[in-house]
Amino acid sequence: MTAPRRRPATLLALIGAGVLLFAGCATAAPASGGASGGAEPTGTELELDAGWLDGGRQVALVTWGSSGCVPSATDVSLQADGSVAVTLEDLGDDVACTADYAPRASLVSLPEGVDAASGVDIVVSYGDARGETDLDAFAGTTPEEYTPSAGWIDDGMFAILTWGSSTCAPRVNEVTVDGDTVTVAFVEPPADQVCTMDMAPRVVLATTPDASDDATQLTLTGGGAQFATPVTVPIAG
Repeated sequence: MTAPRRRPATLLALIGAGVLLFAGCATAAPASGGASGGAEPTGTELELDAGWLDGGRQVALVTWGSSGCVPSATDVSLQADGSVAVTLEDLGDDVACTADYAPRASLVSLPEGVDAASGVDIVVSYGDARGETDLDAFAGTTPEEYTPSAGWIDDGMFAILTWGSSTCAPRVNEVTVDGDTVTVAFVEPPADQVCTMDMAPRVVLATTPDASDDATQLTLTGGGAQFATPVTVPIAG
């Protein structure tokens, strides 16, 4: 795996930002400081990362901004040169944004014709900002439908895809490391929590300074009945 560019260690704090929309990696650094909320200001290069999910059928596309306003992929297309073009858009003016500046993950389903085993270049448009990133060849296996999956974004940061109610996405409580296995404990939901009866993809980001992208296994536990019995899945890298 090609060594990714690293983020400063001070950014490797625990992150539990649930995303209802929905790793060799590369990062496009912004030309100027960004603000919380929507897309980067006009004229900037979009800060961007990505990681494999769902057996190479989908990717977690990571941008920076308000953790309460995660953009969604509204257009995804395979280009003549083999790259994938993605358009990200904010959810709308009626969505309240938190006043923070954090990584947040948008799920992107790759179009037919993309060969994950050959890697992929991704070109992203988000408002007036543009960015590019690439993923090395996916070397894992394809999981069964509705099976959790995970992929490294960068050293110490990875994305987790789970399936279930779109209104009750899991939130990260704790991340621990033991050898090549990372364990994520989700927050236990309140006893009176009411969830919609749908089956939707949910993405969370988790980070820990104690793990590098050499770790190959992820154990999920907690968060209610779904992971009452711990589930272990590979981390694509």
